[in-house]
Amino acid sequence: MAHAVSQSGRTASPRSWAWLGLLPFLLFALLFLILPTMHVVIGAFRNPAGEFTLANIRNLFTPSILAAFSISIRVSFASAFLGCLIGFFVAWAVTLGDLPAWLRGPVLTFSGVASNFAGVPLAFAFLATLGRLGLVTVLLREWFGINIYALGFNLLSFWGLTLTYLFFQIPLMILIVTPALDGLRREWREAAEILGASGLQYWRLIALPILWPTLLGTLALLFANAFGAVATAYALTGSSLSIVPILLFAQIRGDVLGDPHLGYALAFGMIVVTGIGNALYIWMRSRAERWMK
Repeated sequence: MAHAVSQSGRTASPRSWAWLGLLPFLLFALLFLILPTMHVVIGAFRNPAGEFTLANIRNLFTPSILAAFSISIRVSFASAFLGCLIGFFVAWAVTLGDLPAWLRGPVLTFSGVASNFAGVPLAFAFLATLGRLGLVTVLLREWFGINIYALGFNLLSFWGLTLTYLFFQIPLMILIVTPALDGLRREWREAAEILGASGLQYWRLIALPILWPTLLGTLALLFANAFGAVATAYALTGSSLSIVPILLFAQIRGDVLGDPHLGYALAFGMIVVTGIGNALYIWMRSRAERWMK
């Protein structure tokens, strides 16, 4: 018989082999996400002798480390907020605005590439563009007499790093919010206009409340995305800007003054912060999906 028959007389469904398709993903997640995370968490609560201790966690509350967390949180929030704000208007322009329809494809294609452009290449690109001898810096000085560094701009600073992060934060926002804008039904806008609502009232009372979970969730995701970035910050600023990823790198790279277990504690703190951001994003996204149904 093709199918087994149970005692109740019902035909039992055949065993599914579809789960085998998940094995590569599960193996990858186990080897490169779950096991390393467990190693970091366990190491945060051990001393060099392998004994349990809370000293590493207590050291996170020293003034220098708290200052590093403060700078990282402020840079992450600033880049996430500006990325959401600018990215939303770009996505609105190519989705619901009066721009030519052919612009949507190139904008989304560029966003897909730029959202993954980070690390040393991105840092070099900004140094070559807005560094002290960068192309734009020299052109502004030679052609227009504007010295942006004399005016207070510094690429190796809080706002310089925030500006660099915006290169991948804005495209990521565009990619996430575009489907949400596409989900706004035309009937809602038409019903609001029939009832006498203006365009501003439609966005304030209908569209934005529907998009609000998506916007807040994306803000949390962009915050976590910036908070965990290390290669771009280290290649751009070196040790001139003390943020948590750079401090973590200094602790685990093997120098004489390095403390690997303090590095584990710093990584544990980053896991907690980014975990909260990602959890908020997942929760807000689930609420937004219920609204769109």
